[in-house]
This record gives sequence, C-alpha cells and structure tokens, in this order.
Amino acid sequence: MLDAFQEEEIVNKVGGRFQLTSLIQKRLVALNRGARPLVELPTNNTMVIVVEEIMQDKIFLDATGQVALAPEEAPDLETLLGDAGPDVGDV
Repeated sequence: MLDAFQEEEIVNKVGGRFQLTSLIQKRLVALNRGARPLVELPTNNTMVIVVEEIMQDKIFLDATGQVALAPEEAPDLETLLGDAGPDVGDV
C-alpha cells in the first residue's frame, strides 16, 4: 500500500504532493467520522482504503479543495432525497 507513495503515479493523479496530502487528510477524517468506504478491501486500515480510493479514481479534490466523489460513485438525487414527503397531488 505505502509503495504507492514511492510511485509518482498517485502524486500526478491528484495534481501534486500538497493536493495528495490534503485529499488523504480530508478523506481520513470523513472515514473516521463514519463515511462509507468506496472500495471493498479485507482491511479496516483507513489509510489503505483512502489510497485505494485514489488509485481507483473514486475520489478527488474539487475546485474548492473539498473531497468530491467520482460521478459514478455519487448517489443519485432520488437516493439523496429518499422519501421527501407526499407528492403535490396528495396534498
């Protein structure tokens, strides 16, 4: 896992060492606060999970410097809203 840091691929993938450090730190906080991992691994080591998420292009830093999910990993609007209440016709 940490061999990935010896390769420039992971650094280039996120746009530099500073961005890599920021992405890792922010994603580690999210996972430690209960966010679900985006990859299936036989480990609970959050650092391994974050590195694999980056290598599989599951997460990245957006233009504001926040962690963003790859479009195919983001939940759809219906999943986010769930049951938002009755339809207008039901009222």
